[in-house]
Amino acid sequence: MTIADPTSPGDTTPDGPDIHAIEVTVDGRTEQGTVSSRTLLVHWLRDDLDKRGPKIGCDTGNCGACTVRWDGRIAKSCMILAVQADGTEVETAASLAAEDGTLNNLQRCFKEHHALQCGYCTSGMLMTATDLLESDAEITEQSVRRSLKGNICRCTGYENIVRAIRSAAGQDVPKPHSREEGEEQ
Repeated sequence: MTIADPTSPGDTTPDGPDIHAIEVTVDGRTEQGTVSSRTLLVHWLRDDLDKRGPKIGCDTGNCGACTVRWDGRIAKSCMILAVQADGTEVETAASLAAEDGTLNNLQRCFKEHHALQCGYCTSGMLMTATDLLESDAEITEQSVRRSLKGNICRCTGYENIVRAIRSAAGQDVPKPHSREEGEEQ
């Protein structure tokens, strides 16, 4: 439970008007909580619900590390107040794999195409890619790159991410080269 800091200007006691009860369906499960008016959705997901998929990157909506699907559309959870999510549905990257941990097709393609390195941007990339793959858009290299515009990756240079998404769409794309066992490095 998140409680407002009573010493901050504009805040009230935990029973005052600055505290709100919310109910949000997160990854298919109804979650309830009490939040301050100023609590960001990303903080509620991570701090109160222990959802580690959405990352806190920039807190300004620029990096895309906190991307989730909010009522079926991608959204940056650092730009949404938790109270705004009351009565809505939020999907994080945790919703993509099966309950037993089996990766979905997109996640397998990310793994096969080495589309992650440090992993910080991965959940946001996966949510953005899921949105693109479930849309009616034609999947081309250009459409994938255009959809990823709001997600920053500092490691991969995007090439493998683009290949992975195209592969998940059923396109024949080359896998990255890997060294064979015993081959000199």
